[in-house]
Amino acid sequence: MTVRTAQEPGRSWLLRLVIAFAFAQGAVSMARPAVSYRALSLGADERAIGVITGVYALLPLFAAVPLGRRTDHGRCAPLLPFGVVLIAGGCALSGRAGSLTAMAAWSGVMGLGHLCFVIGASLGQLIGPIAAGYLISERDGAMARTSALALLVAAAVAAVSLGSLRRIEHRSPPAAHRAEPATKVPVGRILRARGVPAGIFISLAVLSATDIITAYLPVVGEHRGIAPATVGLLLSLRAAATIACRLVMTPMLRVLGRTALLTTTCLLAGVLCAGIALPVPVAVLAVMLAVLGFCLGVGQPLSMTTVVRAAPPEARSTALALRLTGNRLGQVAAPASAGLIAGVAGTAAPFVMLGALLLAAAGLGVRGGRRDRQAGAAPAVPAPRPRRRPTDRHRA
Repeated sequence: MTVRTAQEPGRSWLLRLVIAFAFAQGAVSMARPAVSYRALSLGADERAIGVITGVYALLPLFAAVPLGRRTDHGRCAPLLPFGVVLIAGGCALSGRAGSLTAMAAWSGVMGLGHLCFVIGASLGQLIGPIAAGYLISERDGAMARTSALALLVAAAVAAVSLGSLRRIEHRSPPAAHRAEPATKVPVGRILRARGVPAGIFISLAVLSATDIITAYLPVVGEHRGIAPATVGLLLSLRAAATIACRLVMTPMLRVLGRTALLTTTCLLAGVLCAGIALPVPVAVLAVMLAVLGFCLGVGQPLSMTTVVRAAPPEARSTALALRLTGNRLGQVAAPASAGLIAGVAGTAAPFVMLGALLLAAAGLGVRGGRRDRQAGAAPAVPAPRPRRRPTDRHRA
């Protein structure tokens, strides 16, 4: 009979981790559209929405690499409850904010908390927008009150995950922590590895598309007369398609290959993002978002594995942190650019910008695949083994 020591996390740690991630991700997915509706109720225009959305990624932009270094050389579990506290606090304080400046500040706090849960479960992305759309109502000028309520509920949902985070990491004896730390791989060396910059840019494009769709679809809905509950269903439909794509990822990779799959989905996602700018019926918009969610769901894990495979083995967490830094840079720059474009050309124009960004990502995917084929076209010839002399045979 195996006796479990007090230092071991137990067999249920993975289930509890998934539950915590699901609630935390659900809170964030619920809060993101609620923040847009709350800002609209406070008098925000398209440019202000872009700034608030960009601030969400501003603090994580500077924190991603240090946190990646921490996971390369130390424990990461203490970051999880800290992230939950920041998510819950950012949601609750956003719901109580009375100005756009305060909304932007607490949105940044929420983004920093979400950085600790970047590998969160997709189930939360499915449920969160539905709950937000259900709670938010624009009837009789109630959006200011109902969007604040949605943010407070999101804070409570995030707080639920705290109970699942106790003792999820194995604690090594103190002597293990006194071992000589591994040498840090320079960031420049990681970025010079073939495939890492392309993977980071593709990830940036895919996540920027997901982020702007979540933030700006409520704005588009307001201009086209689409109810918040319907917008919530549309966002959840996109998330459901993202989950569905993970179920068939392996067969698609086997049939098409990594390069063809990544390029095709980025290309199709670019066309569909640009198509959202058209005043299509809600039913057509739902189909477009479902296919778009499927394509974006393919791009997220493939860009991550591209970076992991290209990075030095001893610096994979740091490479993923650089990918996160690129993601956050896109989440700062893309919404700000989208806000400027929307202020000049209308609320649907940012989706055209996203389409161009994803088409550029598809081009990088084709280029990277061509390089891989050229590199593998001429395999290295193994060096001939030296012949053993007769004297050696007799000695043996």
